[in-house]
Amino acid sequence: MTSTANLTRDETAARAAGIRLRTVDVEIDLRGAQGPDAATFPTSSTLVFEASIDATWIDFVGASVDEVIVNGSAQPVDWDGARVRVSGLVAQNVVTVRGTGRYSTSGEGLHRFRDPVDDAVYLYTQYEPADSRRVYPVFEQPDLKAQWRFVVLAPEGWEVLSNGAEAAREPVDAGVRVAFAETLPLSSYITAVAAGPYARVDGRWDGADGGGGPVPLGVLCRASLAPHLIDSGDADEILDITRRGLDFFGDAFGLVYPWGKYDQIFVPEYNLGAMENPGLVTFTERYVFRGASTAAQHEGRANTILHEMAHMWFGDLATMRWWDDLWLKESFADFMGAHAAVVAGGYPDAWVTFASRRKGWAYVQDQLPTTHPIVADIPDLEAAKLNFDGITYAKGASVLKQLVAFVGEEAFFRGARRYFADHAYGNTTLGDLLAALEAESGRDLRAWSAAWLEATGMSLVSVERGADGSLTLVQSDPRPHRLTVGLYGLEGDADGRLVRRGGVELDITGERTPLDAAASASTAADVDLILPNDDDRTYAKVILDERSTDAAVRALSTMDDALARAVVWAALWNATRDGLLPVARYLEIVGRHAPAETNAALLGDALSHADAAIDHYAAADVSPALAAAWLETCWRAVWAADPGSDAQLTWARALGAAAARSDGRAGGIRGMLRGETEPPAGLRLDPELRWSWLTALSATGHADAADADAALERDGSSQGRTAHRTVLAARPDPEVRAAAWQAAWEDESLTNDQLDATIAGVRAGGRRDLVAAFDDTYFARLRDVWAQRSIEIARRLVIGLFPASDTLTLVDAWLKENTDAPGALRRLVIEQRDHLARDLRVQAAQRSG
Repeated sequence: MTSTANLTRDETAARAAGIRLRTVDVEIDLRGAQGPDAATFPTSSTLVFEASIDATWIDFVGASVDEVIVNGSAQPVDWDGARVRVSGLVAQNVVTVRGTGRYSTSGEGLHRFRDPVDDAVYLYTQYEPADSRRVYPVFEQPDLKAQWRFVVLAPEGWEVLSNGAEAAREPVDAGVRVAFAETLPLSSYITAVAAGPYARVDGRWDGADGGGGPVPLGVLCRASLAPHLIDSGDADEILDITRRGLDFFGDAFGLVYPWGKYDQIFVPEYNLGAMENPGLVTFTERYVFRGASTAAQHEGRANTILHEMAHMWFGDLATMRWWDDLWLKESFADFMGAHAAVVAGGYPDAWVTFASRRKGWAYVQDQLPTTHPIVADIPDLEAAKLNFDGITYAKGASVLKQLVAFVGEEAFFRGARRYFADHAYGNTTLGDLLAALEAESGRDLRAWSAAWLEATGMSLVSVERGADGSLTLVQSDPRPHRLTVGLYGLEGDADGRLVRRGGVELDITGERTPLDAAASASTAADVDLILPNDDDRTYAKVILDERSTDAAVRALSTMDDALARAVVWAALWNATRDGLLPVARYLEIVGRHAPAETNAALLGDALSHADAAIDHYAAADVSPALAAAWLETCWRAVWAADPGSDAQLTWARALGAAAARSDGRAGGIRGMLRGETEPPAGLRLDPELRWSWLTALSATGHADAADADAALERDGSSQGRTAHRTVLAARPDPEVRAAAWQAAWEDESLTNDQLDATIAGVRAGGRRDLVAAFDDTYFARLRDVWAQRSIEIARRLVIGLFPASDTLTLVDAWLKENTDAPGALRRLVIEQRDHLARDLRVQAAQRSG
């Protein structure tokens, strides 16, 4: 790929000013995809557009461009690997570009996967932000929408899908030719194709109250996964959530689902959680549960289904003009996923999960030196690729939750209806949305937008207790907040409960706000835990005072409200990351209260944070002891949990993570895997759990290649083969780790998932002693890998193999010597440096403490 592949905002805006795209006809030939060495496919596009310029370019990143025809006349091919130059344009143009595309193994473009279970080949596309040009020639920018007509040639017997409904199918040599109905106007990044012997279950949505339907529904996955998705009944659950969502969004947005059919396909080696291609939504296979699954996993899948469905309006119908306004779709979809899960999806605790997981992601991202406004400055595609982050998604959604409180829920949805009515099938900016919301709410949103959408960072909120019993809410980096301060008191003896004694709801704008109303609910002397943002309505990092922390240590799990517990858990974790709460004390809190945590998402997050605290923030001299103690906590909890419960499964997974760092229970784990000892009653040793435990044994030297091969005999699926790769790479042998490290960088045959598996093995158990010798080589490779590999693969290498050193010397030297490196690469390195600096800073605080 040449540098011209990195499209800029300015040049695409200039192209859009001179082009009015009408239709695109695409034909791709996938009949050769089943061949053992299949690497390329024929592809062509015919673009019909008006032009006020006499020359432009069409985007295509593939193996070759073979023919260019402009208004009936062939032109010499002028292609630099990314841009096909066309000239001689007139007012009305028909341009055809024929070429050869490359199948992908990185999840970018047209991904090709061969299932080791049955040797079947599966294809699917993934484009966001700019990879449709890897599959067919296009104008690769969101503000040049078109009506698309797809024709796909494929092997006979395959499922062949695109955005539109299948319109015709006829036999051709070695396969079939499938034509699809013309779409409504779409941006190129949400066009889609999938093909292969997918298993399918059909359904139908008849419309809310009989209106808007019928819409054909489909749920698809690989044939080898059908027992886990279709035969298990999970597809019925997915169809039910889909119908509920279509009912809700059509009513909420004042426009029924406009895109015809609604297929949802679960695909292998997927880089994202899901993608909102209208009519053909793609999902990661991680949402196909091959074994036991928790309520939190089902809620997470439902949330993602509803998130992608919200995009059918926010993003697909009304689309941002350029990636600066990516939040116009992602922030809204993130908010709507949780909101719809609560009001329509049957998951009343979805905001609890959001408070713990999504906002936790945002808090981490917003404290990096590379943080950015929700409405970001995105000069080019490389910057856009890296802006699918915690700011754009989770902070944006958190801010929208505050906006709904600010303008009122009814006014918010009236504004959304106006926005879609005004901009359906068009492109929009921040101002378009604010105008619609202002018109319906009567509120001036310019100051709100400046404070929340166009600024960086976050407020820290805490409550000061005065000597006279007064309470004062304090915020840094002042912003307008509407929030509630919860007041809790301990009741009973040492086993007492934290009971909510009142709350103060207020609007704040300044640094200090007296809580005079607190006296009417409870005296300050009786308040053991003061919890700012008690209902998690605003976006701010909560700081607990010492007395409140002590109360949480004593009785966190006795609080009745799961959302309030989520805010406390988050505050404690943030305090640990900031070095304010010692790691040992945080582990004490988790060990004491996680076994009693009834919300599966909060439990899972607490356990993963405990593991991360040991891995990142514990000082080297105490880390082994803490790791051993945490392993024992997990071991006891697995045996004590209710048989077959979500808690038992969550603790069993945490046991695998803990056992990778400390081998005190290696014998017991090995005995259960071999069937020599019985696991806890009710615990199903499903494939994922078995591989997790085996990886832990490998990382600590208690499993070898023969054990890995035996496990592969038991589970020869693609997931099993990927896990087998991790187990082999995790063996604590310097030569093994060195070989895996080299393969990650140099073996270009590794798919995206295989690369992740290799990196996971290199990092297993936190064994820095086995890979520290490669620190210098890591930094020497960065520029070359960024230039030579796709951004997705390069990003995984830059992040996944960043040295967890005990010094910043090497990374600081690289940043100083590479000021001219691509901005997206520097951003990744700067972020990893900041994570390392935090680790070292907090570890030093543990030692000094």
